[in-house]
Amino acid sequence: MASADLRDELLCSICLSTYTDPVMLRCGHNFCRVCIDHVLDTQDESGVYSCPDCRERFQERPALMRDIALRNIMENILITPPTQTETGICCTYCVDSPVPAVRSCLHCEASLCEKHLRAHSKSPEHVLSDPSTSLEKRKCSVHKKILEYYCTDDAACICVSCSLAGEHRGHLVEMLDEASEKKKTKLRNVLQKLTTKRQETEERAQSLKEQRSKAKEKAAGDAKRVTALSRDIRRRVNDLEKKVLSEISRQEKKKSRSLSALIHQLEIKKDELSRKMRHIEELCNMTDPLTVLQEPDTGDLCDPEEEGGDEDTGGHDKPLHDGDDLDVAQKPQIRPCSHTLHTLCEVITGIRRGIYVEGPADILLDVNTAGNNIHISDDLKTATCTEENQKHPETTERFQYNQVMSRRGFTSGRHYWDVEGSGSGGWRVGICYPSIDRSGDRSLIGNNNKSWSLRRYDNQFSVRHDSEEIQLPDKISSERIRIHLDYGAGQLSFYELCDPIRHLHTFTAAFSEPLHAALFVYDGSIKILGGKQ
Repeated sequence: MASADLRDELLCSICLSTYTDPVMLRCGHNFCRVCIDHVLDTQDESGVYSCPDCRERFQERPALMRDIALRNIMENILITPPTQTETGICCTYCVDSPVPAVRSCLHCEASLCEKHLRAHSKSPEHVLSDPSTSLEKRKCSVHKKILEYYCTDDAACICVSCSLAGEHRGHLVEMLDEASEKKKTKLRNVLQKLTTKRQETEERAQSLKEQRSKAKEKAAGDAKRVTALSRDIRRRVNDLEKKVLSEISRQEKKKSRSLSALIHQLEIKKDELSRKMRHIEELCNMTDPLTVLQEPDTGDLCDPEEEGGDEDTGGHDKPLHDGDDLDVAQKPQIRPCSHTLHTLCEVITGIRRGIYVEGPADILLDVNTAGNNIHISDDLKTATCTEENQKHPETTERFQYNQVMSRRGFTSGRHYWDVEGSGSGGWRVGICYPSIDRSGDRSLIGNNNKSWSLRRYDNQFSVRHDSEEIQLPDKISSERIRIHLDYGAGQLSFYELCDPIRHLHTFTAAFSEPLHAALFVYDGSIKILGGKQ
């Protein structure tokens, strides 16, 4: 009874089996390592950890301490074969007092103690085995003989009579020990495969845990980046709001002062006209003709400057319509406010593109397409015009002129890359289809319907497609240009990398082939910025 109670104490409360690699929590309760690990993994979702037995909570995932004492007890009590007193089987012939049996005779169907075992028959038919209460299961149910053979055809244990004259006659039979060893060999192979599969499963689970951890880290990084981006958006919008409101207030004050001065001049003129009107009325009311005639001519009483088109007011007394606002009424002050609003739009556009495109595309130049008078750097990022012939091998892909395209082509998604030109000469940057011509003037990017480009020549900038050129009116001082491609939307945009970034032009087209970055250099060089080095 004591032994049974002890075995109950060695059961894991999670799997209800004896402990396997027992570990202990800080609260003192023991569990199988695999069982408690599974419970804690489940509790990871909520971030609240507790003992499955006492429900004690822990602030963090508790460390598992190996219970060496409990492991030693299990090895001594459970792993060691049970002693004679633990079998619960008594000698069949000791009827006066129960004596533990040490062996059982399959022929006699009796259990024997040490005393009766010494007097037991040693005949071959008396087969001894470990003490057992189910001796009848070890005999043939038909012939009542000991099961000594194994029929491989029917996968059944049989006696000698079954193999000679019974239903298993003529079947392939083996000795029980031999058949048992063969089955053990198969089971060991299965065990090895299961062990390998379990190891692979554990490795896969560990890999998934690592992926989950990386996903959490990435999500935290994205959240941090979005928070910082939102903070920067608010700061820029607030700054621009202050500038716009300040400009509006300045314009309003300036216009108010101008109108106030004009109103004051008109009030003075109104008083002068009133005085002249009163004098004329007095003349009209006089009865003495001599006095009336001696007064200056009525034409002299009128303001001579009226005939000159109100030169005293400079024409400012012309009526203003109620619908005229400050910007319409005073054109010189409209540019600063509009420029600030345009800056705000550019900032928001840049921020939106920053949200949807995480980083610059990795653009590497394809030397196999470079013309013989263009040198490509070792890192495949810079194209330099050179008078020295590079003597590249002649291929169908090589351009005749100082032009090169990228290795990588884009067939979907949003991408951007930055370029920087140097030298006093000109260059072109843009995109092209791989089917673009490689020789002749039509092969230059922008000179055909398979390419789009931004062109710099004599400090003038323009955009070209299919030989149609559009001059850019605004002055561009920076040599750093951003090229943004939205393949799905069919848009190619160019930006000047100033502070803030400034939009130059956007092409719209229905792209039908992969798009490659392309460069053309008159002199100097063009470098692709960013991306992997």
